Amino acid sequence: MVRILAVDDDPVSMLVLTDTLADAGYMVDQAVDGEQAWEMLAGQPYDLVLLDRMMPRLDGLSLLKRMKATPSLARTPVIMETAATAQDDIRQGLEAGAHYYLSKPFSPDVLRLLVASVVSDRAESNSLRQAGDALTATVRLMTGGEFTFRTPQEAQSLAAGLAQLCDNPDDAGLGLFELMMNAVEHGNLGISYDEKTALRRSWRWEQEIESRLAASPWSERVARIGINHLGEDVEFTIVDQGAGFDWQQYLQFDPKRAFDVHGRGIALANTLSFSQLEYRGNGNEVVARTRAHGRVSVE
Repeated sequence: MVRILAVDDDPVSMLVLTDTLADAGYMVDQAVDGEQAWEMLAGQPYDLVLLDRMMPRLDGLSLLKRMKATPSLARTPVIMETAATAQDDIRQGLEAGAHYYLSKPFSPDVLRLLVASVVSDRAESNSLRQAGDALTATVRLMTGGEFTFRTPQEAQSLAAGLAQLCDNPDDAGLGLFELMMNAVEHGNLGISYDEKTALRRSWRWEQEIESRLAASPWSERVARIGINHLGEDVEFTIVDQGAGFDWQQYLQFDPKRAFDVHGRGIALANTLSFSQLEYRGNGNEVVARTRAHGRVSVE
């Protein structure tokens, strides 16, 4: 069962949080301030932390910074609850590692949707890591090549395996998966940002992907990922058959999209996974580079 730590000093907000999440099947522990939450995080692993920004003793932003500085907690996803909507305040949280935001007061429906999205992202990350572990020895014999993929499942499998070519396979696997999923969803299947938002809110996202994968013209489209070793680096080139998109606005975390339930994948890949990331042309080709596993530079 997914275990969530809810941290909030407002009893009304805490009641909404715990009742909504418990009804959705999650196990929820409670903390009333950052210091209590810090003690609980030290003794129990959590799949997700819901964190109020303004609290006594230790505020949410300070606790988040502590978590990101602690290796065992750095990858634990955090949803920041806040009544502050100023872009500078949101930017501070994004820079500290709060990639998901929940505006207070919030509705139970929005809470359920956002938590489900974060839990799904976490499960995908864990699956990538486990699948990659099983392929490590074989994949690291590769010096180059090209693969085709059509579906989210194929993208996940390839990302897990190819990440083993990298010095940081966990981060690289997440970044590759996000870029490859963008090629599938927004590239070959032609689903816009606003369409995805509406589909996620109506819980029809996965159904729409399956429908388009089986229908013309989308069913004939494939994406490709090429691998090339360049000195001490490995470079991945991902190309889809879509019409492209306005990629510039997605390279960095944008406070304007902080409360959306999606739209972070490319920024995560750019800031956390790769040393270089470049979209080309109309956006249906992206090149990502990072340090290769076991490679050292020769002066």
